[in-house]
Amino acid sequence: MITPAYCVTMARYNRWQNRCILQAAEGLEPSARRKPRGAFWGSISGTLSHLLWGDLMWMSRFDGGARPVGGLASSADAHGVWEDWRRERQATDARIIGWADRLTEAELQGDLFWHSGLAGRSVTRPMALCVMHFFNHQAHHRGQVHAMLTMAGARTEDTDLFVMPDEADWM
Repeated sequence: MITPAYCVTMARYNRWQNRCILQAAEGLEPSARRKPRGAFWGSISGTLSHLLWGDLMWMSRFDGGARPVGGLASSADAHGVWEDWRRERQATDARIIGWADRLTEAELQGDLFWHSGLAGRSVTRPMALCVMHFFNHQAHHRGQVHAMLTMAGARTEDTDLFVMPDEADWM
């Protein structure tokens, strides 16, 4: 299905794309980042906050670390202060890289067990499926943010995985 090497690549891609989005979004006025733009999570800031919240929720399941504050309904407001979001985003991206670097084939072939507040019950799913969802969720919402940034006049970078630079070129 997927391999640890795939997860490392996707974790690197996540960090690279988040850095590109951060750079583009920081060129906007705070009010432009908070402006409602018709996306499911409202604004650029709201969508980025939800995405970070989701990454933290999945990472708490994957590595046993702390869960994010609040629930899904309030996730767009979970990281309302831009500087706090930026700091937490960078720390979370490093956490994801570290987790991916340690991930084993055996872990990917196993199951993941958790209590879903959204579903209101315990859930068991294949770990590989959950990891694929995790990376897909990131790409989905970053795509929304990329579109909102473009509409706001921000200069965005390429999002194609095959053009991801070597880490030494952007670290």
